[in-house]
Amino acid sequence: MQLRYLEYFVTLARERHFARAAEICHVAQPTLSAGLSTLEETLGQRLVIRDRRFIDLSPEGYAILPFAQQMLADHQAMRAALNSDAGPLRGTLRLGAIPAAMPSVGFLVKALTAAHAGLQVSVRSMTSREIEQALVARDLDAGITYLSSEPPAQVRSVPLYSEHFVFATRSGTPLAERSSITLAEAAEARLCLLHEGMQNRRILNAGFSERGLSLEPVATADSYVALLSMVANGDLNAIITDSHSAMLAGHPRLRLIPFSDQLPPNQVGLVIIDREPLSPLARAAFAVAGKLDLPSPLLATDR
Repeated sequence: MQLRYLEYFVTLARERHFARAAEICHVAQPTLSAGLSTLEETLGQRLVIRDRRFIDLSPEGYAILPFAQQMLADHQAMRAALNSDAGPLRGTLRLGAIPAAMPSVGFLVKALTAAHAGLQVSVRSMTSREIEQALVARDLDAGITYLSSEPPAQVRSVPLYSEHFVFATRSGTPLAERSSITLAEAAEARLCLLHEGMQNRRILNAGFSERGLSLEPVATADSYVALLSMVANGDLNAIITDSHSAMLAGHPRLRLIPFSDQLPPNQVGLVIIDREPLSPLARAAFAVAGKLDLPSPLLATDR
C-alpha cells in the first residue's frame, strides 16, 4: 500500500470533491481516481461512492478513515523527527485559530519563527469544533481556541490570554459619544454578530440569556472583518472581543465601548492533540506558547 494513495483518500474525504482533492495533491484528476481504485483493489473494499462525481464515503471508507489519517500523521511526524535530529526544526506548522483569536496569531508566529528559523507556519481561520476535529484527524499541529467554554477533548492546553466583550459602533453616532454601555442597551441596538455556529456567539448568547436578554441581529457573518465592515459602512453595531482593540485604536470610523455590566472573561489558549509520541511541530508550538507573554488588550476610548 502506497502512502500516496492514502493521501488521495484522506484529502478526498476532507474536500468531498475530486477536482479540489486532485489540485491539493498536485496531480491530475485521472491520476487521483486511478490511485483510489488501486487502494480499493488492495484492500478489497469499495471506499468511495461515486457516479462521475463524489457522493460519499462508503461505510468501509468511513471505517478506515481515522486509521488512514493516523498513518499519514505518523509518517509526517517521523520525517519531522528525523529532520529535527539532523538539525534545526523545519517544515510547515499547521495552525488553526478561531476568528476572535486572530489578533494573537502574529505574536505566536513571531515567537515560533524566532525560536525555529527554518519553520514555516500555515494559519487557517476555523471554528472551535473544526479545530478539535482537525487535531484528532491530524490535519492540524496546533490550534488557538477557547479553554473556558466547551473545552476541546483529547488535548493538552496552555492559556494565552483572557478576553472581554466590547461594543463596536460607528464614529459620529450618539452611541459613539458614550463612555460605556449596558448589555440591555446593546441588545436593543441594530446588531451584526457572528453566526450561531461560532463558539464566540454561543458564549455571547448564553451570557445575555443569563441576564434575561436575547440577541436578534440584523446580519450575521463568520468573520470579524465582515462585522467591522458592516459597522463602519452599514449603520450596524457589533459585539466583538477586546483582543481586537489594539488593532482598531485610532480607526477613524470605528469606536469600541466597554460594557458597564461586563460578562465574565473568556480564556483563550493553544491546544495540541494529547497523543504520544508528540510530533516535533506540535511539541515546538506548545513549548513556545508556554513562554509567550501576550500584552493585555488595551481598550481604545479616544474619540
